[in-house]
Amino acid sequence: MSLNLLLHLKRVPLVSARTYADTQIQATAANVFKVRDALHNALDEELARDERVFIIGEEVAQFDGPYKVTKGLWKKYGDKRVIDTPIAEMGFTGIAVGAAFNGLRPIVDYMTWNFAMQSIDHIINSAGKAFYMSAGRCNVPIVFRGPHGWATGVAAQHTQDYSSWYAHCPGLKVVAPYSCEDARGLLKAAVRDDNPVVILEDEMLYGYSFPLSDEALDKDFTIEIGKAKIERQGKDVTIVSHSMGMLHALQGAEELCKAGIDAEVINLRSLRPLDFNAIKKSVLKTHRLVSVETGWPFCGIGAEIAAQLMESDAFDQLDAPVARITAADVPTPYALNLEMESLPNKDHVVKVVKKMLGAP
Repeated sequence: MSLNLLLHLKRVPLVSARTYADTQIQATAANVFKVRDALHNALDEELARDERVFIIGEEVAQFDGPYKVTKGLWKKYGDKRVIDTPIAEMGFTGIAVGAAFNGLRPIVDYMTWNFAMQSIDHIINSAGKAFYMSAGRCNVPIVFRGPHGWATGVAAQHTQDYSSWYAHCPGLKVVAPYSCEDARGLLKAAVRDDNPVVILEDEMLYGYSFPLSDEALDKDFTIEIGKAKIERQGKDVTIVSHSMGMLHALQGAEELCKAGIDAEVINLRSLRPLDFNAIKKSVLKTHRLVSVETGWPFCGIGAEIAAQLMESDAFDQLDAPVARITAADVPTPYALNLEMESLPNKDHVVKVVKKMLGAP
């Protein structure tokens, strides 16, 4: 079945319902969008720009996507470009990887990254290793995207952060957007990349609204994978985070400002490759580092950053040990009070930074 579908995709002309130019975002007066809309518009533009791009996954077509990120795309681009699948992650991921081997540019849409565990062999062993195992002769231009992280009240098997899972694996690029600019620019960059890219979208951020600059509204706007962004300038401490952790980091930084502590906040955007140079440059200025993530502490993103800093010449410039703020090291509880207790928040950021600086 997978071979027949692949041949079908290659032989049928892939005609866009609208021209690439027609997909320019129609912005609101204030250029404010929800994250899900920024993702949707990026998908729309990339489908129109390149006929090799297609979306495949559960409920992405007639149902408009479980989180409405693909809303209306099936009606515009048809069955050949937006493909509904059975509940069979291993199967449709394998089909997509095979399509990428043959020159198409699939976007695999997972209802949740928790379900992608069924297809992890294709992500890591098929897509992630083909370039190396073919001595560079086989590129795999494929995007794996979907929601992960904490969603209130769905319990341990549907609530976890996969950042360090995929960032651990050579052969994959891994990005984790926070804002609409991140979501739009990183998704478009991922679709145009000749390597497999994992996009970890925080489920709770889909409904958050952010402004988009005129530059970011351009249909060819991309964000370089592997480059971090300083979201807030500061001089007393560096706080580094990504995705949902950025919300806690920025809120914590504003609270610290009221106490006279000036925090610099770095949005990683990309987890692999990691922009360690941006972190190091900031630490050389502030001499202190705090990492914030919604993942577990053991072998986490913060642990990797701390290790790289310790191994660099910036280690001697630290005035305090690196501090990590993470989720509790337990499977996520179902009870709301316990779930909230297990997650990081802005109060944790304030407490840790004040302790680091010896502030009351």
